[in-house]
Amino acid sequence: MSTVDEQQSPNERIPDKLIQELERDTHAKLNIEQLTRITAMVREYQGNIKSHLTQQQAKKSSWADRIADRIAVFGGSWMFIVLFALFLMSWMLLNLTRFAYDKPPFILLNLILSCISAFQAPVILMSQNRQANRDKQEAILDFAINYRAEQENMEMKELLERMDQRLERMEREIFHR
Repeated sequence: MSTVDEQQSPNERIPDKLIQELERDTHAKLNIEQLTRITAMVREYQGNIKSHLTQQQAKKSSWADRIADRIAVFGGSWMFIVLFALFLMSWMLLNLTRFAYDKPPFILLNLILSCISAFQAPVILMSQNRQANRDKQEAILDFAINYRAEQENMEMKELLERMDQRLERMEREIFHR
């Protein structure tokens, strides 16, 4: 069997005098429902930041940018290293046999490696620049969210301090009668 206190909501358990004080106070503008809604909105916004930034970046990037990103991803992978090492070994082994078309010191291979480096380095740098821009946007949004959360925490701290002071006044009034 439940008692009357268990059937009452947390708001109904607050003394009527305190509710009246909070209603009169112009600084206490947020109620529990509003705080819950704000918290849910902030959590949803934080969860969607990454996907939102990715979508914005995809809209802004051209086909050349997307190709550069794919090349940079492949060029910085173990798959590329393994395949390139196999290519180099095959080239050298093939050119050490009687079918050699690029005899040691492998001048043609050096030309190919120089061309690959000449094109791969700027592509990777372009991709890194775009990633740096994405990171900068994420940092700005993270700062904005953290700053707003800090402001809300300070407001709540002030509200709690005022409520604590009111409770102390009420306790003094009740116990000193």
